Amino acid sequence: MAKRRDDPDREAWPGGLDENLLHEVAELHPAALDGAGADELAALLARAAHAPVGVIHLVRGETLQLYGRYGLAEQWASPEAPVKGTLAALVLESDAPLIIDDLSARSPHRGAYLGHPVRDQNGAVLAVCCAADLEPRQWTPEAVESVARAAHVAGLLLTEQLARYELARQRGFLDAVLDSLHDGVTACDEQGRIVFVNERMRRLWGETGLPGEGWLEGLTDAEGNPLRRDDLGLFRALRGDHLVDSEVVLNGPDRRRHYLVDAHPITGPGGRMAGAVQAVQDVTRRRRVERFRTCELAVTTALADAPSIEAAGPRVLEAVVSTLEWVHAELWLVDETAGVVRSAAQWSAPASQPGIEVPADLPYGVGLAGRAWQVGKPLWIRDVGRPQSLISPETAEAGELHTALAVPVREGFETLGVLTVFADSIEDPEDELLALMSGIAAHIGQFVEKHRVEDLQRQLIRSKNEYLALVGHELRTPLTSISAYTELLREADEKSLVADGPRLLEVIERNTNQLRDIISELMELSALDTGHADVQLAPMDLAEVVRDSLAKARAAVVGAPLVIDDELPERLMLPGDRKRLRQVVDNLLGNAVKYSPDGGRIGVTLRATGRAAELSVSDTGLGVSTDEREKLFTGFYRTSRARDSAIPGTGLGMTLSRAVVSKHHGSIELLEHEGPGTTVLVRLPLEPR
Repeated sequence: MAKRRDDPDREAWPGGLDENLLHEVAELHPAALDGAGADELAALLARAAHAPVGVIHLVRGETLQLYGRYGLAEQWASPEAPVKGTLAALVLESDAPLIIDDLSARSPHRGAYLGHPVRDQNGAVLAVCCAADLEPRQWTPEAVESVARAAHVAGLLLTEQLARYELARQRGFLDAVLDSLHDGVTACDEQGRIVFVNERMRRLWGETGLPGEGWLEGLTDAEGNPLRRDDLGLFRALRGDHLVDSEVVLNGPDRRRHYLVDAHPITGPGGRMAGAVQAVQDVTRRRRVERFRTCELAVTTALADAPSIEAAGPRVLEAVVSTLEWVHAELWLVDETAGVVRSAAQWSAPASQPGIEVPADLPYGVGLAGRAWQVGKPLWIRDVGRPQSLISPETAEAGELHTALAVPVREGFETLGVLTVFADSIEDPEDELLALMSGIAAHIGQFVEKHRVEDLQRQLIRSKNEYLALVGHELRTPLTSISAYTELLREADEKSLVADGPRLLEVIERNTNQLRDIISELMELSALDTGHADVQLAPMDLAEVVRDSLAKARAAVVGAPLVIDDELPERLMLPGDRKRLRQVVDNLLGNAVKYSPDGGRIGVTLRATGRAAELSVSDTGLGVSTDEREKLFTGFYRTSRARDSAIPGTGLGMTLSRAVVSKHHGSIELLEHEGPGTTVLVRLPLEPR
């Protein structure tokens, strides 16, 4: 006896019946074995055997399931019954037809029974069909043959239904597997008709599994060559081509997407073309990650090779614009003292609209860069063309700009600048893109801070060397005069001493005072630099300080052919050290008076601009050449024009003024000046730092 597959220790009916499958079909999918046709078959075998009853039972392990019936009384039409103790059990045990003319010889019941096993094409027993009579009778050979034929037909019917279910089950498994793939799969027949599209493919390209007609206009290969419908991988495979990792780019209305396509022909019996199949993988994310890495490498290379951020800026912005496939980018650097961000670099894609106007600077909180500086975090504007988008409508329209992203450039907790990029399409925020831009901004911040420290170190070394040389020169000059005139007094006779003594003493006194002033200023400058003498910040009215200094300067030049103009507000409050700032203003006005010729004009302007106060002092004097402007702040430096004109001075006033202004977190610089003269601009923050 063969063993049953569901329990190897239990006997199965002869023929190796696949009871597991039959049980699964009947239990999980009752409709798979529809008994409607079986009832008709049961009626046919009953009539063919000239019997009043025809029954077909499915065999499910130790149970009989009623499959088809004809003429069977309801009390006997139980859907299920145990095999044991039934006539069907005898059929199964003998694995042969069972013919009983008179049941009363075997049981208390009257009647006749003619049963036959139902087999599949492999001989496995699937069911038992029988004809029965309520009275004893002798079954004719014709009746036996009719039941045997009915059993054969029942076997075909069951085999077909089981095969159909098995095919549907396998198709379900295959569909589930294909729908779980990350690749989209499309198959067609030999005529190019789509016969299968998995779920992933429907999400990629719609129900047809192919790009729609409207999409074909934006479909290209990796080199940007347009593709027609016949160029798609599925139809190329139908012509016999085998494609592996063929790249397709879809330039949609919102963004560009990248796909890799594998496509192969399907051959049928005899090698004939039966169809084709293609698998499509969306690699947009992978391509973007690759571009992001390339962008980071390009930015790192640009920063490594550049001497300054102004030199590196265009290359950095070009890498950013090319990577994002956006159209324009800008780099801004923070000027804390002036309360503005200043444009350091910009770059536009070659194919973008020309003429995007970029202002030289933006105040704190104004414009996209100014607002990003203010809030200290990235800003994503979906459409700058809409009102109140921080970008002027004219600029957005002229450059065809839509989405904008601004990322603060930081080093530690300090904001050093802002990186802004613009797209010519509307884009939704993306975490990966924000992470990339934040990383690039961090690289830029490290570069700016590193070069700031290196510049400071170079300035300190240069200042130290110049300081030592100039100190020796400036101290030696008055000392030499004092020594020489002292020697003259010592060697003079009584007559010469009376005649020339006062003049010699006057020279000694003048050089002594000059030496005292130099030493005082040096000590004060050293104290400020080392922190031994700090500024005492308190709310003060800078306008009042400037007015007092102007009154002193005007009093000093009364009767001289010199005009001093001023433009001051009533009040301008800021945190500052009144004594130190008065020293700065006095020095600037003193220089303007000292270097202005007869008939000259001095202008003093004070105003609030953004987050800073700006004090401007201009004159029509000797002026300072471009290459000497920065040297004025290094200590003991006097311009060649001042030296040629023999105008007295120590050369420490501007250095001391810069030290005081720096302690106030401000800046001092010489501006471009039209005509002869000099303009000095001092910026001081209006709020405590």
